[in-house]
Amino acid sequence: MRLAAQEAHLHLNASANEGRSADTHRKFARYVQRRDPAIRDELVTMHLGLAHQLARRFTNRGEAYDDLVQVASLAIIKAVDRFDPTRGVEFTTYATRTVIGELKRHFRDRGWSVRAPRRVQELYLELGQTISDLSQQLGRSPRVDELAKATGATEEAVLEALEAGQGYRSTSIDVADRQDELLARRLSIDDSRLAEIDDRSVLAPALARLAPRERWILHLRFVDGLTQSEIAAQIGISQMHVSRLLKASLAQLRRAFAEGA
Repeated sequence: MRLAAQEAHLHLNASANEGRSADTHRKFARYVQRRDPAIRDELVTMHLGLAHQLARRFTNRGEAYDDLVQVASLAIIKAVDRFDPTRGVEFTTYATRTVIGELKRHFRDRGWSVRAPRRVQELYLELGQTISDLSQQLGRSPRVDELAKATGATEEAVLEALEAGQGYRSTSIDVADRQDELLARRLSIDDSRLAEIDDRSVLAPALARLAPRERWILHLRFVDGLTQSEIAAQIGISQMHVSRLLKASLAQLRRAFAEGA
């Protein structure tokens, strides 16, 4: 008895869907012939629910939901104006492609403060949803290799997209931080390191004139903080040789600094 009732319910739903589809098709046929604004408004209103549904797919990506709905709604209007009912394609299928395309374009054009290649932008947006889905499935943050497998991209491409994502939505200088201090106020504070700029401008050409090995040794010693013995082991020369190269390089830099002072 219950099975029969369920079958009857499914049959009624199928019939209702067919009826709505046929009614929509007739409305589009009349709109194509007459270009009546009233029919256009009716068709747009009928499908605004689709705009909301598709906009929800792109939430939690740095854009306000209302803005996404606006973009999707405008895409519905565009789809209504361009749809050709004689091609045998359902309007919802055509409209879905149009709306998703407009939403992706919105993110590409409006969301990036530092422009990244289109393929990187699209992968970054896809990674947002993928990270959320995998985090729920795994109970932890997904690894890069898991993200690559889920998106069909290489690990290098995933890393590139995640790094490029740091340029998405730059922060306003009028936004307060956790201590309720404006970023603009911090930017106006004198930075003692500014005095080093002139020194660096003098030393940069001198560093460029050093051989690559000498520059690398300086980096290991004064940036990475390695001892001369550790540098010797890494470079493959004696500790005494490292000492001589350091002294010669530093002497050359001192002369350049004295000449530029």
